[in-house]
Amino acid sequence: MSLSVAGIIASVESHAEQLGLFERVNTNEPKNAPGKGLSVAIWADQMGAVAASSGLSVTSVRLVLKVRVLKPMLALPYGQIDTDLLGAVDALMAAYSGAFTLEGQVREIDLLGQAGTPLAAVAGYVTIEKQMFRIMDITLPMIINDLWNQVA
Repeated sequence: MSLSVAGIIASVESHAEQLGLFERVNTNEPKNAPGKGLSVAIWADQMGAVAASSGLSVTSVRLVLKVRVLKPMLALPYGQIDTDLLGAVDALMAAYSGAFTLEGQVREIDLLGQAGTPLAAVAGYVTIEKQMFRIMDITLPMIINDLWNQVA
């Protein structure tokens, strides 16, 4: 069996697009400063074996995507920046919680962290092209059953 990377990322991207909250939805870490409103970017973060879900002949895998929501630090009104970010992150996390298997592509989104860090978001700042952005990074952990065959 092989990992359906394109399908999984497309599903995560589709959920973000369907919300209608973002000027841009990218499937890579931004190299150029995004627009003036809310943007979201999706990229690979971690991947590894899940011992508790694996057997003697196959290995289950934990795939983690980073989903970053961005808004320029100088967007007006300033007091709305975190409200907009938190609202968008809440909507994304609700969408991923509701799409627990990403249309059957994964066993589950590891909402509560059975195999590591749970679905979570952390706020921060990043500079892109000399422009400061307020961000929230969502850790989106997924479990995929029986992905790698173990051969002696």
